[in-house]
Amino acid sequence: MELHDVWFVLIAFLWIGYFFLEGFDFGIGVLTKLLARDRKERRVLINTIGPVWDGNEVWLLSAGGATFAAFPEWYATLFSGFYLPLLVILLCLIVRGVSFEYRHKRPEERWQTNWEHAIFWTSLIPAFLWGVAFGNIVRGVKIDQDLEYVGNVADLLNAYSILGGLVTLTLFTFHGAVFAALKTVGDIRVRARALATKLGVLTAVLALGFLIWTQVSRGDGSSLVAMIVAVAALVVAIATNMAGREGWSFAFSGVTIVAAVAMLFLTLFPNVMPSSLNDAWSLTVTNASSTPYTLKIMTWCAGIAAPLVMLYQGWTYWVFRKRIGTQHIADAH
Repeated sequence: MELHDVWFVLIAFLWIGYFFLEGFDFGIGVLTKLLARDRKERRVLINTIGPVWDGNEVWLLSAGGATFAAFPEWYATLFSGFYLPLLVILLCLIVRGVSFEYRHKRPEERWQTNWEHAIFWTSLIPAFLWGVAFGNIVRGVKIDQDLEYVGNVADLLNAYSILGGLVTLTLFTFHGAVFAALKTVGDIRVRARALATKLGVLTAVLALGFLIWTQVSRGDGSSLVAMIVAVAALVVAIATNMAGREGWSFAFSGVTIVAAVAMLFLTLFPNVMPSSLNDAWSLTVTNASSTPYTLKIMTWCAGIAAPLVMLYQGWTYWVFRKRIGTQHIADAH
């Protein structure tokens, strides 16, 4: 396996890790409106991800940085062609981080309500737009013979990518509901589990249509295996949630995300960004990669740093593993 192939796999791994971890972050943000009945319950939900949400975003920074260094042509074409939706995502992530930190700084109801609205919308919008973006990457976009994107924003809004956005939105919200049931106690835990069942059924319908569409359009044997694993894991996640086994349900909802994202990357390879105008103009792991020397240095750096970061993040989750409930909230800030 060549180094550019290795880095394609590593970037896929980073995106899988990001969607697995940030997925329930986004889901919790959406649930602050769908599940929480009052400010105290919203604070409980926010506190379930309070110690970890910023660490989860490190995976996005790593994925973006690795793409820039390992596949500069891919990075340049992606960020020029998807400039507006990626800018919206970036702004949402900035406002979302500020919302978590500023919401409780003042006691006024209007102040806190406005920041809670911001948490909801800046969680929902990226959850949807990431699906739209990856849907277009898999489907193919207008790339010319100079490896430059020549389409416009309207070209990104098609049936396949919009369905992809709905899948990521519902899947992340389901993932978040299961996480909420896993991390809370009392009535909110019961309601989170009930809502997760409904969301799981909706997710299953949308995801099955999207994954079958993907498989028929660009899939092969390996992507078919990933699709079967994703669908089976989602069914098990719904069943274990209904049985009250939140830990198993969260694990299998995570497997669903892992397998679904892996399927998208399997359908891409050896392309990194297919051209819808001419297959010969597609960006591939070969024509979009950096020099072998650059990839070699990156491999050594990643081999040293990545395990340390993963160990630290795992330790963080272990330290903050206990459940919380409204009885643990001293006031309604």
